[in-house]
Amino acid sequence: MEIVQILSIVVSLTILILVLETIRRGLLKERYALLWLFASAALLMLSFWRRLLDILAHAFGFYYPPSFLFLAGFGFLHLIALHFSIVTSRLSEKNKKLAQELGIIQEQMRQIKKGMRGTQEEDSKERG
Repeated sequence: MEIVQILSIVVSLTILILVLETIRRGLLKERYALLWLFASAALLMLSFWRRLLDILAHAFGFYYPPSFLFLAGFGFLHLIALHFSIVTSRLSEKNKKLAQELGIIQEQMRQIKKGMRGTQEEDSKERG
């Protein structure tokens, strides 16, 4: 086993363990963890199964299979970053909408309180 293969196995296992640990602690939701689990499992499989890595690397025109493995890892990271950018954009829009709705509700509450004060002042004038 070459040093590059050992290094890629260690890195892939480390990522897999970190993902599992963050899921266990509740820091990473299962919905988002699927991408990480898939990526780390695929990299781990390619790290162990050298022949598959050789076949895929040569199919894509790479002469040094470990460079294909690291390119695949980099590609997975790009896909994960794209996914989280989409999620962040959606959450940003929802946050903006909620802030606008909160502003409207606060203004309505001010108007209701103002109306209630006016009604109380009229009642006290009628009594006095």
